[in-house]
Amino acid sequence: MADRLRLWLERGERGYHLRDAETEAPVRWEDPRIRIVPVAGVSYRQEVLDNPSFDPGRRLALVPEPENPHDANAVAICNEARTLQLGYVPASVAPALTGDEQAVSLWRVDGGLRVLIVPANAWIGTPR
Repeated sequence: MADRLRLWLERGERGYHLRDAETEAPVRWEDPRIRIVPVAGVSYRQEVLDNPSFDPGRRLALVPEPENPHDANAVAICNEARTLQLGYVPASVAPALTGDEQAVSLWRVDGGLRVLIVPANAWIGTPR
């Protein structure tokens, strides 16, 4: 059985970077245990993007929308309180999610937001 994924979020100039909490080695964006995704549909909710609840390092809620008339696999990306929706997990990624993942805002870029999605049992912290 694979060990539990333990990540540190390290603040950089433009957002957060990932390190393995056990080895302190950088975690590459290509690591198969994680997903880094752009939020889809931000252009429809641009006024929400600058809300502090989407700042880098903030936990986010992934909300499945099985009744969505456009895509039954749609997963909304909301602030942790679920009071604001910024957009969606990209349609190419959403069907692969199990519904119990965690999400954290990583960085704002080009009028959008990049989000880290990890398994539910992953531990996400900040360096000591």
